Amino acid sequence: MVELSRRAALALLGIGAVGTALSWPRLTGSDIPGRRDDALTVALFGTQQDADARRSLVEGFQRIHPDIKVRIVAIQGQDWSNFFAKILTMVAAGNPPDVVSVATEGTQLFAERLAYPIDEFVTRDAAELQEYFSDVHPSLIESFMYQGSLFQLPDNFNAANVYYNTSAFERAGIERPADNWTVDDFLRIGRTMRDKSEGNFLSYFWNNRLWGGVVPWLYINDTSFLTEEKSTGGDWLWNKFYPGQPTRSGGFLWQNADVLNDRAVESFELLQQMVEEGIAANPAQGGGNELVSLFSRGSVGMTPAGGFWVQGLADAGFANDEYDVTYFPKMRGQRHQFGAGGNAIMRTSERKDEAWEWLKYCISVEGMSLAHTKPDSSLPRRSLNTELYGAGVGPKHWNVFYDTLEKFPDTAPMPAPPQQAAVESALIKNVTAAITNGPNGVRRGLETMQRDLELALKGNS
Repeated sequence: MVELSRRAALALLGIGAVGTALSWPRLTGSDIPGRRDDALTVALFGTQQDADARRSLVEGFQRIHPDIKVRIVAIQGQDWSNFFAKILTMVAAGNPPDVVSVATEGTQLFAERLAYPIDEFVTRDAAELQEYFSDVHPSLIESFMYQGSLFQLPDNFNAANVYYNTSAFERAGIERPADNWTVDDFLRIGRTMRDKSEGNFLSYFWNNRLWGGVVPWLYINDTSFLTEEKSTGGDWLWNKFYPGQPTRSGGFLWQNADVLNDRAVESFELLQQMVEEGIAANPAQGGGNELVSLFSRGSVGMTPAGGFWVQGLADAGFANDEYDVTYFPKMRGQRHQFGAGGNAIMRTSERKDEAWEWLKYCISVEGMSLAHTKPDSSLPRRSLNTELYGAGVGPKHWNVFYDTLEKFPDTAPMPAPPQQAAVESALIKNVTAAITNGPNGVRRGLETMQRDLELALKGNS
């Protein structure tokens, strides 16, 4: 059993570094599994309603494995960092779950400290898993590799694409842009919508966060705010399941801050220009909670979102022909950003074989279909997205969600090292200063960001 003190658990997340606003979360009784519970305990980020929605998934699993009892524990949090902190609390208290649903934001934290590599299971059941890997883009698999080992099997993902309001486009006399549209095209469209709209209208709304914030604008300029390297290893997987395809790696490494490189500065200057011209939202304004409402009533022309937003817009009563989706525009390149999710087996689990059976079921056609009966996320299996988004459910060009991976093979996960919580805090804290203090303020803001990122990356070394 891995024992973690509260101080050690805090250190794992980098909490307390560079002024992060996170605080040690208070757990409720429902957050903590019973000490002598004989069930396979699966922790997910969400509410009890989310846990209840997994009932059919549990029932389907237990039809195949009637001897394995499964308990879903929903853990609420303000964000992924808060969720991870609560998992660490459970570990420190001696009540760790067996399986944790982990998003890209926490993959490397868990891989380095908490999760059990699944290489031996994948190798053992290779024949059974071949069908899954053949249906899943290798970029999604690579995002869950760390230092040569695989820690999760993706069961959902979302690339950051551009949603646009078709009425706002029509009002401005704008047609759907070409797939290879450029930043100049984006600016022209943004200015046209701004000039032909009345009232409080924004051509482009974005939130100051890791997913869908500044990162897409860095990626399309072939850069990032952290240096990107890759581990060696992983041949055991790539040679078996993806033979003949371009060489992949043993996983991403983000070990150094790099926000002062010329291309990163250029991307921030572009965002600063968009804000100054009134094309893009000021990141200091916030307002993300009202975005669906703003978009559906035509007050926002474009915004970054993934396949998950289809369900959000449907819940808001927004018809699927009132919006559409396309790729981010091209700058030096057209690389996109994605985040993925999957289950991780905890090192502390005494039920690793049972946990592995749960992982396999969740990525099966049946399991994935039961977990996603509505268009609330893009699915790693190419074959399942037509049923999820097609036939008038999603926007006209819903194929963009998966084709982002196919058309742009360098598309990659958001930068999320083991110190992700502190790194994201350092990024978000300084974006506003870098973008809202005029052209001359960009470099000053990025210099502070560089310093804070360096401190954040040292916080968990």
